[in-house]
Amino acid sequence: MVGGNISSEKIDLLVYGPNKPIVDKGFSNQFVLHPFETRADLERLNPAVAAKIRGAAVTYSTVRCDGAMMALLPKLEIVASFGVGYDHVDANYAREHNIIVTNTPDVLTEEVADVAMGLLIATLREFVKADRYLRSGLWTTQQFPLSVGSLRDRKVGIVGMGRIGQAIGRRLEASRVPVVYHSRNPAPGVSYKHYPDLIEMAKAVDTLVVIVPGGPATAKMINADVIKALGPRGVIINVARGSVVDEEAMIAALKSGTILAAGLDVFANEPKVPDELRAMQNVVLLPHIGSASVVTRNAMDQLVVDNLKAWFAGKAPLTPIAETPVKGR
Repeated sequence: MVGGNISSEKIDLLVYGPNKPIVDKGFSNQFVLHPFETRADLERLNPAVAAKIRGAAVTYSTVRCDGAMMALLPKLEIVASFGVGYDHVDANYAREHNIIVTNTPDVLTEEVADVAMGLLIATLREFVKADRYLRSGLWTTQQFPLSVGSLRDRKVGIVGMGRIGQAIGRRLEASRVPVVYHSRNPAPGVSYKHYPDLIEMAKAVDTLVVIVPGGPATAKMINADVIKALGPRGVIINVARGSVVDEEAMIAALKSGTILAAGLDVFANEPKVPDELRAMQNVVLLPHIGSASVVTRNAMDQLVVDNLKAWFAGKAPLTPIAETPVKGR
Protein backbone atom coordinates (compact mmCIF):
# COMPACT_ATOMS: atom_id res chain seq x y z
CA MET A 1 0.00 0.00 0.00
CA VAL A 2 1.29 3.41 -0.91
CA GLY A 3 0.59 6.66 0.94
CA GLY A 4 0.04 10.19 -0.29
CA ASN A 5 2.49 13.02 -0.76
CA ILE A 6 3.93 15.13 2.03
CA SER A 7 2.55 18.67 2.21
CA SER A 8 2.02 21.47 4.67
CA GLU A 9 -1.76 21.19 4.53
CA LYS A 10 -3.65 20.36 7.69
CA ILE A 11 -4.05 16.66 8.44
CA ASP A 12 -7.32 15.67 10.11
CA LEU A 13 -7.18 12.76 12.53
CA LEU A 14 -9.97 10.93 14.30
CA VAL A 15 -9.09 10.03 17.91
CA TYR A 16 -11.47 7.21 18.74
CA GLY A 17 -11.75 5.83 22.26
CA PRO A 18 -10.73 6.96 25.76
CA ASN A 19 -8.76 10.18 26.10
CA LYS A 20 -5.00 9.61 26.26
CA PRO A 21 -2.78 12.58 27.16
CA ILE A 22 0.15 11.29 25.09
CA VAL A 23 -2.10 11.01 22.04
CA ASP A 24 -3.89 14.30 22.68
CA LYS A 25 -0.58 16.20 23.06
CA GLY A 26 1.56 14.19 20.69
CA PHE A 27 0.98 16.03 17.41
CA SER A 28 2.14 19.31 15.96
CA ASN A 29 -0.29 22.02 14.92
CA GLN A 30 -0.24 20.58 11.41
CA PHE A 31 -2.66 17.96 12.74
CA VAL A 32 -6.29 18.63 13.61
CA LEU A 33 -7.63 16.13 16.15
CA HIS A 34 -11.29 15.14 16.31
CA PRO A 35 -11.89 13.18 19.56
CA PHE A 36 -14.85 10.81 19.95
CA GLU A 37 -14.86 8.43 22.92
CA THR A 38 -17.70 6.05 22.00
CA ARG A 39 -19.60 4.79 18.99
CA ALA A 40 -22.57 6.85 20.16
CA ASP A 41 -20.35 9.95 20.11
CA LEU A 42 -19.20 9.05 16.63
CA GLU A 43 -22.78 9.23 15.37
CA ARG A 44 -22.47 13.02 15.83
CA LEU A 45 -19.52 13.26 13.45
CA ASN A 46 -20.24 15.98 10.93
CA PRO A 47 -20.13 14.54 7.37
CA ALA A 48 -18.03 17.49 6.21
CA VAL A 49 -15.44 16.69 8.89
CA ALA A 50 -15.63 12.95 8.16
CA ALA A 51 -14.80 13.68 4.53
CA LYS A 52 -11.48 15.29 5.57
CA ILE A 53 -10.22 12.65 8.03
CA ARG A 54 -7.14 10.80 6.75
CA GLY A 55 -5.96 8.97 9.85
CA ALA A 56 -7.44 7.42 12.99
CA ALA A 57 -5.98 6.69 16.41
CA VAL A 58 -7.98 3.91 18.08
CA THR A 59 -6.98 4.36 21.70
CA TYR A 60 -8.35 1.18 23.28
CA SER A 61 -9.70 -2.22 22.30
CA THR A 62 -13.13 -1.52 23.80
CA VAL A 63 -14.11 0.58 20.77
CA ARG A 64 -14.74 -1.32 17.55
CA CYS A 65 -13.19 -0.05 14.36
CA ASP A 66 -15.33 -2.10 12.00
CA GLY A 67 -16.11 -1.69 8.34
CA ALA A 68 -19.15 0.49 9.02
CA MET A 69 -17.04 2.87 11.09
CA MET A 70 -14.27 3.09 8.49
CA ALA A 71 -16.83 3.58 5.73
CA LEU A 72 -17.76 6.89 7.38
CA LEU A 73 -14.29 8.17 6.47
CA PRO A 74 -13.84 8.08 2.68
CA LYS A 75 -10.28 9.50 2.76
CA LEU A 76 -9.03 7.24 5.56
CA GLU A 77 -5.44 6.08 4.91
CA ILE A 78 -4.31 4.59 8.22
CA VAL A 79 -5.70 3.26 11.50
CA ALA A 80 -3.19 3.27 14.37
CA SER A 81 -4.57 0.90 16.99
CA PHE A 82 -3.58 0.64 20.64
CA GLY A 83 -2.60 -2.86 21.79
CA VAL A 84 -0.90 -5.84 20.25
CA GLY A 85 -4.24 -7.55 19.59
CA TYR A 86 -6.39 -5.99 16.88
CA ASP A 87 -9.50 -8.16 16.73
CA HIS A 88 -11.51 -4.97 17.35
CA VAL A 89 -10.34 -3.66 13.95
CA ASP A 90 -11.75 -5.10 10.72
CA ALA A 91 -8.42 -5.84 9.08
CA ASN A 92 -10.06 -7.45 6.05
CA TYR A 93 -12.09 -4.32 5.31
CA ALA A 94 -8.97 -2.21 5.76
CA ARG A 95 -6.95 -4.34 3.35
CA GLU A 96 -9.71 -4.30 0.73
CA HIS A 97 -9.90 -0.51 0.94
CA ASN A 98 -6.14 0.18 0.98
CA ILE A 99 -6.15 1.30 4.61
CA ILE A 100 -3.01 0.58 6.64
CA VAL A 101 -3.56 -0.79 10.16
CA THR A 102 -0.85 -0.64 12.84
CA ASN A 103 -0.72 -2.09 16.35
CA THR A 104 1.66 -1.69 19.31
CA PRO A 105 3.76 -4.85 19.67
CA ASP A 106 7.15 -5.25 21.39
CA VAL A 107 6.73 -2.39 23.88
CA LEU A 108 4.36 -4.55 25.97
CA THR A 109 5.98 -7.97 25.48
CA GLU A 110 7.92 -8.20 28.74
CA GLU A 111 5.14 -6.60 30.80
CA VAL A 112 2.52 -9.09 29.66
CA ALA A 113 4.94 -11.98 30.15
CA ASP A 114 5.57 -10.76 33.71
CA VAL A 115 1.84 -10.77 34.41
CA ALA A 116 1.42 -14.25 32.92
CA MET A 117 4.16 -15.61 35.15
CA GLY A 118 2.86 -13.81 38.22
CA LEU A 119 -0.67 -15.00 37.55
CA LEU A 120 0.55 -18.58 37.18
CA ILE A 121 2.41 -18.53 40.49
CA ALA A 122 -0.41 -16.71 42.30
CA THR A 123 -2.89 -19.30 41.05
CA LEU A 124 -0.78 -22.34 41.94
CA ARG A 125 0.38 -21.09 45.34
CA GLU A 126 -2.96 -19.47 46.25
CA PHE A 127 -1.52 -16.03 47.03
CA VAL A 128 -4.88 -14.25 46.98
CA LYS A 129 -6.45 -16.77 49.33
CA ALA A 130 -3.42 -16.54 51.64
CA ASP A 131 -3.65 -12.74 51.71
CA ARG A 132 -7.32 -12.92 52.72
CA TYR A 133 -6.48 -15.54 55.36
CA LEU A 134 -3.92 -13.29 57.00
CA ARG A 135 -6.14 -10.21 56.89
CA SER A 136 -9.01 -12.15 58.49
CA GLY A 137 -6.89 -12.89 61.58
CA LEU A 138 -6.99 -16.66 61.10
CA TRP A 139 -3.19 -16.94 61.04
CA THR A 140 -3.11 -16.14 64.78
CA THR A 141 -5.01 -19.36 65.51
CA GLN A 142 -3.87 -21.82 62.82
CA GLN A 143 -1.41 -22.22 59.98
CA PHE A 144 -2.50 -21.55 56.40
CA PRO A 145 -3.11 -24.90 54.61
CA LEU A 146 -0.45 -26.19 52.24
CA SER A 147 -1.17 -25.27 48.63
CA VAL A 148 -2.08 -28.18 46.41
CA GLY A 149 -0.44 -26.51 43.42
CA SER A 150 3.22 -25.77 42.89
CA LEU A 151 5.41 -24.69 40.01
CA ARG A 152 7.92 -27.35 41.03
CA ASP A 153 6.11 -30.35 39.53
CA ARG A 154 4.61 -28.70 36.46
CA LYS A 155 4.96 -29.02 32.71
CA VAL A 156 3.63 -26.01 30.84
CA GLY A 157 2.18 -25.90 27.36
CA ILE A 158 2.15 -22.42 25.84
CA VAL A 159 -0.66 -21.86 23.34
CA GLY A 160 0.90 -19.42 20.88
CA MET A 161 4.62 -18.80 20.39
CA GLY A 162 4.88 -15.22 19.20
CA ARG A 163 6.86 -12.49 20.93
CA ILE A 164 4.97 -12.75 24.23
CA GLY A 165 4.82 -16.55 24.17
CA GLN A 166 8.60 -16.67 23.78
CA ALA A 167 9.05 -14.18 26.65
CA ILE A 168 6.86 -16.37 28.87
CA GLY A 169 8.92 -19.38 27.83
CA ARG A 170 12.14 -17.62 28.89
CA ARG A 171 10.71 -16.96 32.34
CA LEU A 172 9.57 -20.55 32.76
CA GLU A 173 12.97 -21.83 31.63
CA ALA A 174 14.65 -19.59 34.20
CA SER A 175 12.37 -21.19 36.81
CA ARG A 176 13.44 -24.64 35.59
CA VAL A 177 9.97 -25.54 34.35
CA PRO A 178 9.68 -27.77 31.24
CA VAL A 179 8.02 -25.95 28.31
CA VAL A 180 6.32 -27.16 25.13
CA TYR A 181 4.06 -25.23 22.79
CA HIS A 182 1.22 -25.35 20.28
CA SER A 183 0.95 -23.14 17.21
CA ARG A 184 -0.11 -23.61 13.61
CA ASN A 185 3.51 -23.89 12.52
CA PRO A 186 6.80 -24.33 14.38
CA ALA A 187 8.23 -20.99 15.49
CA PRO A 188 11.63 -20.20 13.91
CA GLY A 189 14.50 -20.36 16.37
CA VAL A 190 12.43 -21.90 19.18
CA SER A 191 13.84 -25.10 20.68
CA TYR A 192 10.81 -26.18 22.74
CA LYS A 193 8.89 -29.20 21.47
CA HIS A 194 6.15 -28.16 19.05
CA TYR A 195 2.74 -29.84 19.13
CA PRO A 196 0.68 -29.26 15.97
CA ASP A 197 -2.29 -30.88 17.76
CA LEU A 198 -3.60 -28.90 20.73
CA ILE A 199 -5.37 -31.81 22.43
CA GLU A 200 -2.25 -33.95 22.22
CA MET A 201 -0.30 -31.17 23.92
CA ALA A 202 -2.96 -30.80 26.62
CA LYS A 203 -2.64 -34.52 27.36
CA ALA A 204 1.14 -34.15 27.69
CA VAL A 205 1.08 -31.20 30.13
CA ASP A 206 -0.86 -30.10 33.19
CA THR A 207 -0.78 -26.34 32.60
CA LEU A 208 -1.84 -24.20 29.65
CA VAL A 209 -0.71 -20.60 29.25
CA VAL A 210 -2.82 -19.05 26.51
CA ILE A 211 -1.35 -16.18 24.48
CA VAL A 212 -2.81 -16.19 20.95
CA PRO A 213 -4.64 -13.42 19.08
CA GLY A 214 -8.41 -13.15 19.40
CA GLY A 215 -10.83 -13.31 16.49
CA PRO A 216 -12.84 -15.98 14.65
CA ALA A 217 -9.84 -18.22 13.94
CA THR A 218 -9.15 -18.79 17.65
CA ALA A 219 -12.68 -18.51 19.09
CA LYS A 220 -13.17 -21.11 21.85
CA MET A 221 -10.08 -23.04 20.77
CA ILE A 222 -9.63 -23.98 24.45
CA ASN A 223 -12.83 -26.03 24.43
CA ALA A 224 -14.26 -28.75 26.66
CA ASP A 225 -12.15 -31.47 25.01
CA VAL A 226 -8.92 -29.54 25.47
CA ILE A 227 -9.80 -28.72 29.06
CA LYS A 228 -10.65 -32.34 29.86
CA ALA A 229 -7.35 -33.49 28.35
CA LEU A 230 -5.45 -31.42 30.96
CA GLY A 231 -6.71 -33.69 33.71
CA PRO A 232 -7.53 -33.07 37.39
CA ARG A 233 -4.21 -31.27 38.07
CA GLY A 234 -4.91 -28.98 35.15
CA VAL A 235 -4.46 -25.22 35.34
CA ILE A 236 -5.42 -22.66 32.68
CA ILE A 237 -3.77 -19.23 32.54
CA ASN A 238 -5.34 -16.88 29.99
CA VAL A 239 -3.61 -13.61 29.12
CA ALA A 240 -4.81 -13.61 25.50
CA ARG A 241 -8.46 -12.80 24.81
CA GLY A 242 -11.56 -14.04 26.60
CA SER A 243 -12.94 -15.32 23.31
CA VAL A 244 -10.15 -17.90 23.03
CA VAL A 245 -11.46 -19.99 25.95
CA ASP A 246 -14.92 -21.58 26.09
CA GLU A 247 -15.86 -19.83 29.31
CA GLU A 248 -18.87 -21.99 30.09
CA ALA A 249 -16.90 -25.20 29.57
CA MET A 250 -14.11 -23.90 31.79
CA ILE A 251 -16.53 -22.95 34.56
CA ALA A 252 -18.10 -26.41 34.42
CA ALA A 253 -14.66 -28.03 34.59
CA LEU A 254 -13.61 -25.91 37.57
CA LYS A 255 -16.85 -26.76 39.39
CA SER A 256 -16.62 -30.50 38.77
CA GLY A 257 -12.91 -30.88 39.53
CA THR A 258 -12.13 -31.78 35.92
CA ILE A 259 -9.30 -29.26 36.31
CA LEU A 260 -7.71 -27.79 39.42
CA ALA A 261 -7.65 -24.04 38.91
CA ALA A 262 -7.47 -21.06 36.55
CA GLY A 263 -5.85 -17.65 36.45
CA LEU A 264 -7.63 -15.22 34.14
CA ASP A 265 -6.77 -11.72 32.99
CA VAL A 266 -9.36 -11.69 30.20
CA PHE A 267 -13.01 -12.66 29.86
CA ALA A 268 -15.59 -13.33 27.16
CA ASN A 269 -17.76 -10.29 27.89
CA GLU A 270 -15.55 -7.71 29.56
CA PRO A 271 -15.97 -5.96 31.91
CA LYS A 272 -18.74 -8.35 32.94
CA VAL A 273 -17.42 -11.47 34.66
CA PRO A 274 -19.74 -14.42 35.41
CA ASP A 275 -20.90 -14.61 39.02
CA GLU A 276 -19.86 -18.26 39.11
CA LEU A 277 -16.23 -17.31 38.46
CA ARG A 278 -16.28 -14.50 41.00
CA ALA A 279 -17.57 -16.91 43.65
CA MET A 280 -14.90 -19.57 43.10
CA GLN A 281 -11.93 -19.99 45.42
CA ASN A 282 -9.81 -21.87 42.87
CA VAL A 283 -9.48 -18.99 40.41
CA VAL A 284 -7.48 -15.77 40.38
CA LEU A 285 -9.18 -12.99 38.45
CA LEU A 286 -7.53 -9.84 37.10
CA PRO A 287 -9.30 -6.93 35.32
CA HIS A 288 -7.38 -7.19 32.02
CA ILE A 289 -4.18 -5.62 33.34
CA GLY A 290 -1.61 -7.52 31.26
CA SER A 291 0.05 -4.36 29.95
CA ALA A 292 -1.46 -1.96 32.46
CA SER A 293 1.51 -0.21 34.02
CA VAL A 294 2.16 3.50 33.53
CA VAL A 295 5.48 2.93 31.78
CA THR A 296 4.17 0.33 29.33
CA ARG A 297 0.87 2.02 28.54
CA ASN A 298 2.75 5.29 27.90
CA ALA A 299 5.03 3.46 25.46
CA MET A 300 2.01 1.95 23.71
CA ASP A 301 0.31 5.34 23.41
CA GLN A 302 3.51 6.83 22.02
CA LEU A 303 3.73 4.10 19.39
CA VAL A 304 0.19 4.96 18.24
CA VAL A 305 1.34 8.54 17.78
CA ASP A 306 4.63 7.58 16.13
CA ASN A 307 2.93 5.33 13.57
CA LEU A 308 0.65 8.17 12.47
CA LYS A 309 3.45 10.74 12.38
CA ALA A 310 5.68 8.46 10.33
CA TRP A 311 2.93 7.79 7.78
CA PHE A 312 2.08 11.44 7.27
CA ALA A 313 5.78 12.31 7.03
CA GLY A 314 5.92 10.08 3.97
CA LYS A 315 7.67 7.21 5.79
CA ALA A 316 6.59 3.63 6.42
CA PRO A 317 4.71 3.20 9.71
CA LEU A 318 6.71 1.44 12.40
CA THR A 319 4.45 -1.53 13.12
CA PRO A 320 1.96 -2.38 10.34
CA ILE A 321 0.00 -5.59 10.83
CA ALA A 322 0.56 -8.51 8.49
CA GLU A 323 -2.80 -8.09 6.75
CA THR A 324 -1.98 -4.58 5.54
CA PRO A 325 1.66 -4.52 4.42
CA VAL A 326 3.20 -1.24 3.35
CA LYS A 327 4.72 -0.90 -0.13
CA GLY A 328 6.59 1.93 -1.80
CA ARG A 329 7.95 3.82 1.24
